[in-house]
Amino acid sequence: QVQLVESGGGLVQAGGSLRLSCAPSGRTFSNYVMGWFRQAPGKEREFVAATSGSGASTYYADSVKGRFTISRGSSKNTVYLQMNSLKPEDTAVYYCGKGKTIVVVTTTSGFDSWGQGTQVTVSS
Repeated sequence: QVQLVESGGGLVQAGGSLRLSCAPSGRTFSNYVMGWFRQAPGKEREFVAATSGSGASTYYADSVKGRFTISRGSSKNTVYLQMNSLKPEDTAVYYCGKGKTIVVVTTTSGFDSWGQGTQVTVSS
């Protein structure tokens, strides 16, 4: 099964920024819905942002709206998550997933091909 590879996580102070990247290994995902989710210790994986196959439509969790931006690269095969004004509560492992259908959903069951995740830690 094709996997996604996330990168770009790290340690940042509150108010700082990070840019996460997600790319598939060995296959193109340029026409699929793509999403970012995150999971903090002791909590369930939660929706962060998603983009349609074309990149024309984007969706965000209320907790990140106005601070995070999801986008696709020029080839549409790489997906980015620009995170600004980071808060300590944004600390989590961030995962990207491929949508199972062309309809954008915000539940983990609607995605597959999860990567290994990238750790984001925001210090206060």
